[in-house]
Amino acid sequence: MPSVFQGCFQFGKEGFEQWQFLWRYLATTMPSHVVTFHAFMSDTTPHHSLKNTVKPLQGLLVVALEQAVAAPYCSSRLADAGARVIKIERPEGDFARGYDRHVHGESSYFVWINRGKESIALDLKKPEDLSILKAMLAGADVFLQNLAPGATARLGLSSESLRAHHPRLITCDISGYGAHGSYHQMKAYDLLVQAESGLIAVSGAPGEWGRIGVSLCDITAGMNALIGIQQAVLQRHLTGQGSSVHVSLFDSAAELMSVPYLQGRYGGRAPDRVGLKHPSITPYGVFPCGDGRELVISIQNEREWQAFCKIVLQRPDLLADPRCADNAARCNHRAFVDGVVTDVFAALESAQAIQRLDMAQTAYGHVNSVSDLMVHPQLRTRDMPVGHQVVKMPALPWQVEWESPSYLPAPDIDSHGEALRQEFAASAPPPVSKPH
Repeated sequence: MPSVFQGCFQFGKEGFEQWQFLWRYLATTMPSHVVTFHAFMSDTTPHHSLKNTVKPLQGLLVVALEQAVAAPYCSSRLADAGARVIKIERPEGDFARGYDRHVHGESSYFVWINRGKESIALDLKKPEDLSILKAMLAGADVFLQNLAPGATARLGLSSESLRAHHPRLITCDISGYGAHGSYHQMKAYDLLVQAESGLIAVSGAPGEWGRIGVSLCDITAGMNALIGIQQAVLQRHLTGQGSSVHVSLFDSAAELMSVPYLQGRYGGRAPDRVGLKHPSITPYGVFPCGDGRELVISIQNEREWQAFCKIVLQRPDLLADPRCADNAARCNHRAFVDGVVTDVFAALESAQAIQRLDMAQTAYGHVNSVSDLMVHPQLRTRDMPVGHQVVKMPALPWQVEWESPSYLPAPDIDSHGEALRQEFAASAPPPVSKPH
C-alpha cells in the first residue's frame, strides 16, 4: 500500500487525480477496504511527513485575467493553498496598483490580494500576446476572469469556446450582474452593488446613506468564486471533466440580504436602519459607561437575559415585568428596556461594567478604531516582503497545517513576463492577425 500512495505523486497532477477518483470509488463500493486504507493513511510515516509540506492545490495552474478586487481576492487564496497563479495584466498594470500608495509606496489593495502570483503584462489586442495567453490556457486547470461584460468573448476566450477546446478546463467568470437579465451588460463596482442590492438600506444609522466601510460585495464575490472553483476541482476529480463557474457581485450581495429579504417578503416589513441596534433583538447595541467608554452588548436568549438582569443590571424585578417577558415584548418596548440599560451603564465605570458582564457571561465588545485593531491581542499577522521592507499582514482567517509562516511578495508589473514567454512560446499557436 505505501508504494501505491507514494507512487501516485510521480505521475504528477493527473496521476494524483486518478488516485483520488479510485479512492472515492472504493469509498462507495468497498467500505471495509477504505477503513483499512484510511488507517494506513492516518498512521504511517509517509502521510505525516507530507501533510505539513504539501498544500492542497499544489500542482494546479490558474491563469487569472483579473483586475481590481473580486478575482484577485479569489486567485490569491488559491495561491495561498499552493496553486500556481499567473496574473495577466494590461501593459499599464492592474489599476488596483494605483488605488493608493500607503504600503511603502505600494497600493494597500494590491499588496493585500496579489501575494504569491506571477505577473505578465499582455496587450491582448496584439495577436502574438493573445497567442501566449492561449498557450497558457491549453495547459491550465483554471481560467479566472473579471473583465467588463463581453470582453473575453470578443477575444475568442469565452468560457464556452475554451471548454469546447479544453474539456478539463475549469472556467470562472465574475461579473457585476450575471450573464442574463436587463442589467447583464452594465458595469458594476462595489458601491453600486451595495446600493442596488439593498445592503445600504439596512446598514448604518438613520439619516444620510452610508457606504459599508470595506468592499463587501467584491470580497464576497471573490469568496464565492473560490468556493465554486474548489467544488469544480473536486468534481473534476470524480468525472474527469471541467466545468464553468459563474459568480456575480449582485448575486453575492443578494444572498447576504436573505434575512431582510425574507422578513420583507413574508413578514410584511423589511428592517429599518437602526445603527448598532438590532431590528429584532433587544437589548442589543452600544451603551456608554460613566467614564465615556462605550461597550456593545448582545442578549441572544432568555437565559442570557435572566443573568443580565440579576448580575449586570442588578434588577431582578425586570424578570416579572410584562414589558420584558420575552424578546418580542422587549422589542415592542425597546425605549423602556434600552433606557434601563443606559441608566445602569451610565452609573458604572467601564471596568465595573466589564466585571459584571464577565460574571454574567454576557457577550460584549468594544467600539474599536483601526488603531485599536493594530494592537488587538487576538490579531494574528504574517510577515510579507514589500520592496525592501517587511510588513505585517492579517493572517488567513482559517488556520490549517499547511499554512506558510510568512507570505510571498506581490509581483511587480510583468516581473515574470520574460520567463513566462519563454516557457509558453513553444506551445503558442501561430498568431492570427485580424483582417483589415
